[in-house]
This record gives sequence, C-alpha cells and structure tokens, in this order.
Amino acid sequence: MALPADVLFVSLGSTAGLRVVDDALAASMERAGARVVLVRPDPPRPVRTMALTDLAWGWAARRVAEQGLERHRPRAVLYGSVGAALCWPRPGAIRLDAAMAANRPGRHGAWQRPRERWLMRRSPLLVPQSAEALAEAPVPRPPAVVVPPPIDPGPTPRPWAERDVAAVTYAADPRKKGLDRILAAWARARRPGEELVVCGAPSGAVPAGLAGVRDAGALPSEAFADLLSRARTFVCAPRREDHGLVQLEAIAAGARLVTTAAPGAYVALGVVRSRIPQAVVAAPDDPQALAVAIRRALDVDAAEADRDAAALRRAVVDRFAGARVDRIVATELLPALLA
Repeated sequence: MALPADVLFVSLGSTAGLRVVDDALAASMERAGARVVLVRPDPPRPVRTMALTDLAWGWAARRVAEQGLERHRPRAVLYGSVGAALCWPRPGAIRLDAAMAANRPGRHGAWQRPRERWLMRRSPLLVPQSAEALAEAPVPRPPAVVVPPPIDPGPTPRPWAERDVAAVTYAADPRKKGLDRILAAWARARRPGEELVVCGAPSGAVPAGLAGVRDAGALPSEAFADLLSRARTFVCAPRREDHGLVQLEAIAAGARLVTTAAPGAYVALGVVRSRIPQAVVAAPDDPQALAVAIRRALDVDAAEADRDAAALRRAVVDRFAGARVDRIVATELLPALLA
C-alpha cells in the first residue's frame, strides 16, 4: 500500500501547455514539502464535437482520479482544469486557466457550462492562473488563490542588433491562434530577406511556397527557447487567448510582442498595452492594421527596442518569477488546500 498523499493532482494533459503548467505546479508543491501524486489519463479516441470531446476527456480523468484516490488516500484533490473536474468522483480544488462560461459559447458548451456552475458551488477552492481568469469564472464561486505558471527568465536577452530572426509565431491550434490573420499581415509587412518562423502548427496548416515564411513544426523546448532569444518580434492574432504562456515567454526572452486584441484572460495583452500600446491592434480582422504594427515593431530604433524589451521583461519576470510562485504555493495554496 502506497503512503497517503497530501495532494492528488488530476492533470488533464490534453495539450502540451497544460502538461507543462501542471508539471510545474506539482514540482512547486513538492518543493514546499507536500507529498504530491500527479495522475494523467491517456488521450481518449477523437470525437467530432467539442461537447463530446470534453465528455470523453472528463471520463478519462475520472477513471485515473478514482484509481489515485483508492491507492493514495490523499488529504486533498486538485483538478488541473475545469475539464479535469467535469466528471469528478470527489469534490476538490479546481485549477483554472479559463472558465467554460467564457470559452465554450453556444452549442460547444451546452452541457459543460451548467456543469461548471454546479462544480463551482461544490468546490472548496479555485486556483486560477491569473486574476483575469478568475474574473471569467461564474458566480457564486469558492475562495480562490491565484497561482500563475512560472516564467523562467533565462539568460540576459540578446540586444536587438544581434537578433537575426525577424518574426516568430506559435500556431498549435491554427484557427484559435489566428494563423490565417498572421500570414495575411506578414505578406503585406515583410521586406526582402525577412522571415516569419511558424512553430507548432500541424502538418499542412502552413501553405507551401509562401515567400518569407518557414514552417518549423513542433520544436523541442530548448530549440524553441533559442529561437525566441533570436527573434525581434513575436506576432500573434488569437481569436481567444486563455492565458498566453508563450507570449509571456517571448517577452521574457526579449522579443517584441505584436498582437491583436482578443477576448480571454490573455495576461500578456495587458502587459504590452500598458507599456507599448501601439503594439496592440484593436481590429483583429484587419491584416493591414496588423501589418502596420509589425512593420513599426521591426523598424524601431535599436536603443528604443532594447529599453522597451527590458521594461516588458521586468514586468513579466517580477510577476511570474519561479521564486515568487513558490512562495505563493508554500504560504497560500498549500495551507488552503490542506486546511
């Protein structure tokens, strides 16, 4: 019989981003002295609709949660997302990257939204990734402890003059991330010799033969971090952004973020809007406006670019530094979870 756990962490793991964020939180709780068991289901077979997809993942998460409860007898249960909690076998705290009330509109969330409201009334604690994510959660809701995913600041960023990649974007979900908008704007904005590197896009999502566009596919984390350290700009035009971890990583790496405004928690949007408002395009479906913003970012004076990059990086690192997140986990999250 395994030793009882302090926390059974039920991680959905349906995307690479969720896996990274959940692994980081589990490690932080362990550094604070908690015995944490992280369980994660195997991906269910693909189904046609979002409603069925959430149901399949919810039942898969329930099965591993039941096994974890029986084997590890935890003091507390933490579900890594609303999706992980949908079919819970026992109430627990819910990690919140985005509320289904906000990101499952219309028929896509016909059963999930009322189920989420039911969960909120029974959960003892919410663990949102940001205050912005908490604001989207339905009420009434339980007490909350905001625990952001940590951002590794890495080495001191390269200065603007040493950056040899004009633009990078990330498009694991091409429609949600607005890849079509970005490609249309890049065709207008680029100059000879400049290249946009598209990372994470599924096969076939980037049309072949586009001038100044390179499809890098899925990169290992080290290679992606190196690419960000060489990029002058990180361009994105999401239709919705639940947190925007990649954008925050790009800022921490010293890249200049150019983005359209988007609904959702989208933390980086507020960071950039408060310091470089011209880098935020208000009209999300206007490729010419996005092209102008890209061109303005690429043509900025090197000294100004380095000053802006340093200010944005400080804002991100101060808010999301790993040491700060560890303090929140040790002094706020675990006492609330294990009370």
